[in-house]
Amino acid sequence: MQEDEALDLLTRLTIEPVGALPQASNLTVLVDLTDAQGRPTGHRAVYKPVRGERPLHDFPAGTLASREVAAYLLSRAGGFDLVPPTVLRDGPFGPGSVQWWVEQDEERLADPSAGLVDVFPADALPEQGWLAVVTGEDEDGTPFVIAHADDPRLRSMALLDVLINNADRKAAHLTLDREGRLRGFDHGVCLHEEDKLRSVLWGWAGDPLTETDRAATGAVRSAVQDLPALTEMLSAAELSALDDRCAAVLEADALPLPPPGRYPLPWPLW
Repeated sequence: MQEDEALDLLTRLTIEPVGALPQASNLTVLVDLTDAQGRPTGHRAVYKPVRGERPLHDFPAGTLASREVAAYLLSRAGGFDLVPPTVLRDGPFGPGSVQWWVEQDEERLADPSAGLVDVFPADALPEQGWLAVVTGEDEDGTPFVIAHADDPRLRSMALLDVLINNADRKAAHLTLDREGRLRGFDHGVCLHEEDKLRSVLWGWAGDPLTETDRAATGAVRSAVQDLPALTEMLSAAELSALDDRCAAVLEADALPLPPPGRYPLPWPLW
């Protein structure tokens, strides 16, 4: 389905709750999109009402749904095509974000990260195709390494996360749809004015930008001025910080290194 058609359906069709997704930290409801007569259309979405958001000490209350939508708008503006279509609208539990449901192959459902992030014995990390992120020891003291695939789709996600200041890029927030397209979700804790980037995708830290990276970063920076909807979702300070992050990436001409003064990984990692 074309993106604009999906956005139209998300905006226009009726939201009919199917059930809550139990793994989510905030109220997250799987919904059917039905027509005016209540008949299923065969399309589903994920609805996150503002009233179901847990208060956070470092993010303003009632803003997570707007950040979900802002992350989608910036992914689209930058040509990343990584965040499923997402809108802000009213629903059965009040206003919230509504995101197109990503259909997955049955074989992928057992592994939320679609095999893109994995754990290896410390002496068994493949020489090619994987990039180490962090090492550790299990409860028996056996060393292991967590790594992600050396995949250009993931590299694009890593850049997008830098730009939107994603504070929670877990492995389980990544998947592949039935067409093999990478999709990222759960962007409610993005776009803070302070540096909060926490990610499992540090394998390209310090890598020089490509021409595609520069173009995408420039397009995201332009969106700060070109997308009036962002001013309804983010504060002036957050928009200014977004512009500063884009400028810093372009000036460094490289993906950033993990910050030395704070923990750079999400918890849990999955």
